[in-house]
Amino acid sequence: MSTRKLLSKAKALIAEIQSNTASPEQRELLDAVFDALLFIDSTGQLYVFEDYRKHLASNDLPLALASFDTLQAAEAWLRETPEPPSSASLLIGGQYHELVFIREQNHRRIFPHPVLEHVLNGLLRDGLPAPVASFATRQDAEAWFQRLPAPGNPFIIHIAGEPHLAVYQPRAQHRAIYPFPRSLNSHEPG
Repeated sequence: MSTRKLLSKAKALIAEIQSNTASPEQRELLDAVFDALLFIDSTGQLYVFEDYRKHLASNDLPLALASFDTLQAAEAWLRETPEPPSSASLLIGGQYHELVFIREQNHRRIFPHPVLEHVLNGLLRDGLPAPVASFATRQDAEAWFQRLPAPGNPFIIHIAGEPHLAVYQPRAQHRAIYPFPRSLNSHEPG
């Protein structure tokens, strides 16, 4: 079913549930959900929402909004941005961080997020797929990865016989190769 049709049916379902709901508190909650669906549609976010749902189903790493070399650069960007997103994933020095902004308090914070470790553990638990390529050195792998035109989902490569996760973040225009920790490699099925 197309995302447009899915949203239309979801709005109809919410309206039906709302008409049978007596509680003002529950009606207010349903209004908020209905308004969120209208917001997606009326602000031209339909395809962004569709991509987001596909991404959720993929169990890939979170989509990063931006990439910074240092925490100081990310914090400077956050201070200078008049209206940052309420929350977002950022890459800082190739590591995942979360951004939180609370408009009412002008509270802005960036903190590390261990999502990469969870993804690496999950891949090992489920069994690593075959590598798409193997390289003798990290330099060779990085040069090859940089030449790929907009790679898709994260994939496994081997560098000097060790598994690595190659990740492309399209919104941040960032490419990174993450080694599996050696302690985790020992759990890899042989």
